Amino acid sequence: MMTMTASHPISRWSNALWTGALGICAIVAVIRPAHADPRAVVELFTSQGCSSCPPADQIIGDLSKDPSIIALSMPIDYWDYLGWKDTLADSRFSARQRAYSRMRGDREVYTPQAVVNGSTHVIGSDRASIENAIGKTDKGTGVMSVPVTMSLSGKHINVSVAGSKEPAVSHGEVWICSIAKSVPIAISRGENRGQQVTYHNVVRNLLKVGDWTGRPESWTVPIENLTRDGVDGAVVYVQDGSREKPGPMLGAAYTSLH
Repeated sequence: MMTMTASHPISRWSNALWTGALGICAIVAVIRPAHADPRAVVELFTSQGCSSCPPADQIIGDLSKDPSIIALSMPIDYWDYLGWKDTLADSRFSARQRAYSRMRGDREVYTPQAVVNGSTHVIGSDRASIENAIGKTDKGTGVMSVPVTMSLSGKHINVSVAGSKEPAVSHGEVWICSIAKSVPIAISRGENRGQQVTYHNVVRNLLKVGDWTGRPESWTVPIENLTRDGVDGAVVYVQDGSREKPGPMLGAAYTSLH
């Protein structure tokens, strides 16, 4: 599905999600460390109201089992008028998808769309294209070159971002996503009426942790800032640019919350 190029205002991103009881600190306890060296972040922009999306949703489920890939589902809301309101959709994901298109300069906004390492987009139901994009983007300068680790310690998540080994990679924003690993949805109207579709690694909340300046840095995030019904995992990513102008993914990590 293609969508209109007119975008929702970026101001829909809630400032309340940027802040929280966040503090820079040394990581003292390291419990259940997350995988530190994934080679790709794959974001799927999907919709319960899009008949082309279920195959892409399944691919994200398959990719989520690969420890070298962080696969995320970001349900958009611009197809809600077609007869079924997406129960997982978030206007922030629609804004993020459009921000990517503006940065690329191609105005390509559609579902299912997979954005790989913040750098390129492919049809989300084309697994071969996704894997090809992963192979191409992980050779880019700085892409997924910054080690990121996450660990649980009591009621907090400790986030650590290593220093850059490449002079050209010296800044980025650090974001944490709370995710629901598996969400089955029975769809009763719209293009997918009568189907039950399972969505994988669905982003349920976003919180800006801080700004990375190329040097080793650490933060702690209270788990209560992330939790809501169904949340059982978290992903941290470091991305060049900003939320209005997202650039290449520099590093990421995943951890289970249960």
